Amino acid sequence: MLSVVEGILIFVVISESAFGVLGNGFIGLVNCIDCAKNKLSTIGFILTGLAISRIFLIWIIITDGFIRIFSPDIYASGKLIECISYFWVISNQSSIWFTTSLSIFYFLKIANFSNYIFLWLKSRTNRILPLLMGFLLISCLLNFAYIAKILDLKMKNDTVWRLNMYKREYFIKQILLNLGVIFFFTLSLITSVLLIISLWRHNRQMQSNVTGLRDSITEAHVKAMKVLISFIILFILYFIGTAIEISYFTVPENKVLLMFGITTTAIYPWGHSFILILGNSKLKQASLRVLQQLKCCEKTKNLRAT
Repeated sequence: MLSVVEGILIFVVISESAFGVLGNGFIGLVNCIDCAKNKLSTIGFILTGLAISRIFLIWIIITDGFIRIFSPDIYASGKLIECISYFWVISNQSSIWFTTSLSIFYFLKIANFSNYIFLWLKSRTNRILPLLMGFLLISCLLNFAYIAKILDLKMKNDTVWRLNMYKREYFIKQILLNLGVIFFFTLSLITSVLLIISLWRHNRQMQSNVTGLRDSITEAHVKAMKVLISFIILFILYFIGTAIEISYFTVPENKVLLMFGITTTAIYPWGHSFILILGNSKLKQASLRVLQQLKCCEKTKNLRAT
């Protein structure tokens, strides 16, 4: 029997998942339609990949969490835990990779630094994404091998595995398992913070000028900084939620802790999708058109009803 707190957390998780699938599905659909009309741009490729990977990530988070909550015995099945582990690695690392690529892309396109390294990277923007893709593939392959080793030890003797897996050893294994994710996470945060610094400096320089054009540019910069700060907060919450889910292994009887971790983790994939829609002019215009069409359909339905 679920408690009130558990029921509320489950409702929140389901709502977050629904919003996440809708938001990311909308982003993917808009970019796919744009790809059909025109050649897919770099930013279109990143946004489409990010949306698709996040939809899979949301389903993995929900499936994994609900099985652990409602059917822990089924979760103990070797095949199921193996499939979930591999799908988690692919969806999680792909999502983080596309997020990092998006941060780097915006950083190199928008930021303004006179540093030689920055200018050198800016002139080679198109070469950076394939390099990051190489890091992603290497990280996934290493994780697959590491997961296979852990699962093999677990399946040989589950009881011994549980007794010998001390908390410190468990957390060390989790850190090693997520080294690639930590690398991309750190890189994304660094580029986002540097972009905020660049926009803030430029905004201060523009404040002394009161022309309409400069005012609109300043407003756009302030909006961009708000979007980036929101992204950083959500990104950090995602890793906090993941850490809470990992720590659930040490206290498997505390289901509220697991639910809270899932709720915190799911905030990022749905919240950032709506930030992207509001912050990207193409996506925002498409969303406004959809809302207008829905309003027209509602008016037509009301007129027919009367």
